[in-house]
Amino acid sequence: MQRPLRVALVTSSYNFIADGVALTLNRLVGYLLAHGVEVLVFAPVADTPAFAHQGTLVPVPSRPLPGRPEYRLVLGMPRTVKRQLLDFKPDIIHLAVPDLLGQAALKLAQAHGIPAVATYHTRYETYLRHYPYLAWLEGWLKRTLRNFYGACREVYVPSQSTRAALLADGLRDNLKPWPRGIDTERFSPDKRSAAWRGKLGIGADEVVILHVSRLVREKRLDTLTGALKQVPHRVVIVGDGPDRAFAQRELPGAIFLGFQGGEDLATAYASSDIFIFPSDSESFGNVTLEAMASGLACVCADATGSRSLVVEGETGFLVDADNADGFARAVSQLADNPQLRRRMGEAGRKRALTFGWDETLGRMLGYYRAVLGQTEKIVP
Repeated sequence: MQRPLRVALVTSSYNFIADGVALTLNRLVGYLLAHGVEVLVFAPVADTPAFAHQGTLVPVPSRPLPGRPEYRLVLGMPRTVKRQLLDFKPDIIHLAVPDLLGQAALKLAQAHGIPAVATYHTRYETYLRHYPYLAWLEGWLKRTLRNFYGACREVYVPSQSTRAALLADGLRDNLKPWPRGIDTERFSPDKRSAAWRGKLGIGADEVVILHVSRLVREKRLDTLTGALKQVPHRVVIVGDGPDRAFAQRELPGAIFLGFQGGEDLATAYASSDIFIFPSDSESFGNVTLEAMASGLACVCADATGSRSLVVEGETGFLVDADNADGFARAVSQLADNPQLRRRMGEAGRKRALTFGWDETLGRMLGYYRAVLGQTEKIVP
């Protein structure tokens, strides 16, 4: 009897913060376990997990990232952890991070003839331009990413726009599509709540503009605040992070709800009217898809991620991430035209319904099997 497929997942984010990477990977691991795959996860941990994770997790020694202590810095893979990985005898090593941990796991895979694949989650190179003291590292980082992803058997990217950007940066074309999914029962216009609005002091006829993200500068808080200061409507900000104080200073009239999850987050989306998201560092944009599923017209950056989700003039508007005035005009157009908002929201919901998790997660399992020669290759 053939033993089950074994996958070692190596990532820098799994359970210590509820970001898009961690939530996506947990969903993947849950799916794999439910389909008879044995999975062992190698990741840094914190004293207090953000949520209960899926599967078996092997902690990798780490420390708080300087300047961003909510994240963890891993300086490599200790010998004891390498031994645990090899003793697991994985058929495939899935790398979800190109940092020192991911690089150590890639070298281990190469040394022992284990196929290594990777998922691309974050456009790290775009972060540096928002931190002037690190901007000089951009060229080095792009070379590092080219070498890392180029050495993997396959790399799974979340959107066509991200694939195009990576190819333009000189990455090898070993890229295959792996879009994200959405729970369209959780995120639904049906979750709209007059009670939620009333609790926040929002009138039934007021237009609510919603932003959801980690409150960090690479989410383009400069453009966000610059645009919303020009718009005389109610603003709700969901999320937290080291730059929350900046956003609160710039938008003193906004309602800041902090981190929201589960039904609270779904209600916040559905009870709002317009979604604004100027980030140009996304590879996919989970929050944009959540907003679309919730029936919101979207005003997003004309950049990777959002460009593959928002259909210009149909489900929302795409605006240059540097153009705060353009964001303000697009939001105002929607705020002043309830019929346009409704039409775009309905079109966004319809488009979101095409992003199912079962197909997405099943595709990854198919990729694994194809790499191992167990099935014919999947046609993207």
